[in-house]
Amino acid sequence: MEQYYRSLLENNKKWVASKLQEDAAFFDKLAKGQKPPVLWIGCADSRVPANEITGTAPGEVFVHRNIANMVVHTDMNMLSVLDYAVNVLEVKHVIVCGHYGCGGVMAAMGTEEYGIIDNWIRHIKDVYRLHKKELDQITDNKTRTNRFVELNVLEQVKDLHETSIVRNAIKSGKELQVHGWVYDIANGLVKDLEYDSAENQALLFQ
Repeated sequence: MEQYYRSLLENNKKWVASKLQEDAAFFDKLAKGQKPPVLWIGCADSRVPANEITGTAPGEVFVHRNIANMVVHTDMNMLSVLDYAVNVLEVKHVIVCGHYGCGGVMAAMGTEEYGIIDNWIRHIKDVYRLHKKELDQITDNKTRTNRFVELNVLEQVKDLHETSIVRNAIKSGKELQVHGWVYDIANGLVKDLEYDSAENQALLFQ
């Protein structure tokens, strides 16, 4: 355990050395500030790192992560990140990214109790309730779970659009697009759920 911990510090030094070898001014540039074009709202799962999945460098993706990539309107942490990203950093894209095999989603499909996290999973269960008719018709458990993951992402994107932060940004004419993705850990590929931002933005203000 101690050896592994020490290896993290050593790996940091090696990483710094490799970056400086590529670009002697790498850290000087980073220290000047950030202007990322993307806000990533993803799952806290350690197998889903935003930068590696998208092939982006430090400074390109502003990241918020929680269990099952939820957009909960009472979550001040998420709202603070969203507000800062949209109104200060002026990101152009907000991506909600879930992943197949999500533990939070699978937990929401069962009745087992886990402790304090049950309060968070309750929000995911609400998504199942909204789509119960479709999901209950899927007999294969893996297929049903995967579809639940997709529907959960789409619901979070819709909830994102309903936040006052996104609504006000759109009203004021900010260039902002919202997307729903699902990452497949088994092959490394992202599936764009092709959420139609323009269509849903129009619906918001009818």
